[in-house]
Amino acid sequence: MELWIDLLQWPAMLLTVAAAWGTGSRHARGRRIGFCCFICSNVLWVIWGWHTHAWALVVLQFCLCAMNLRGLKKNTPSAD
Repeated sequence: MELWIDLLQWPAMLLTVAAAWGTGSRHARGRRIGFCCFICSNVLWVIWGWHTHAWALVVLQFCLCAMNLRGLKKNTPSAD
């Protein structure tokens, strides 16, 4: 199990790169996908950081997740 958690950093990194690409999209759908990828990467980084006792990384990911949720909300059209 420990090996799997150690390897978790690689999909987390790939999701982070894909998310950065997506949030730079000109289309709202691409940005939404990017923010969702960021949130998934935040979860993976928290799991990895918790396992490695990287507490600053865990706190950072919670902060970044809050900002990504804000970005996702602001990117979603409101029903005014």
